[in-house]
Amino acid sequence: MKIGDISKRVGIAVETVRYYEKIGLLSEPDRDASGYRAYRQHHLDRLQFIKRCRSLDMAQDEIRELIRLTEQPDADCREVDALLARHLSHVRERLQELASLEQSLERLQQACSEARTVQECGILGSLASDPGRSASGPSPDKHNHVPGTHGQGHG
Repeated sequence: MKIGDISKRVGIAVETVRYYEKIGLLSEPDRDASGYRAYRQHHLDRLQFIKRCRSLDMAQDEIRELIRLTEQPDADCREVDALLARHLSHVRERLQELASLEQSLERLQQACSEARTVQECGILGSLASDPGRSASGPSPDKHNHVPGTHGQGHG
């Protein structure tokens, strides 16, 4: 199947398929007589695996490690369990950060409970008045709070 076909079947962009090839998560397909990429069932299976991992917010390195482990079907699955435990710990840490962010945003929102002008806005005043303290909770360099983006370029 061609790249457009496989991208539609998996539900990801053509550019994402190419990206996964570029970074080595997906093996490069053979070319047909016309020079087009000719994807096979194993490419489809791998892309679906990657998509499921991404839906669990796994980073490229985690997916790469899981792929490596799938290539050792007789190996002990403790490494898979350990990887998942580390990922779960990371998710829980991010949940705590998001709860802290939520509390900070609620405090900011309470600063503007009445209809006022922008000049009198308590939210903007709070954001501008204390540059040493982050109004959003955790420091911005800690983690990206957008789901699916930690350590990712495409997804």
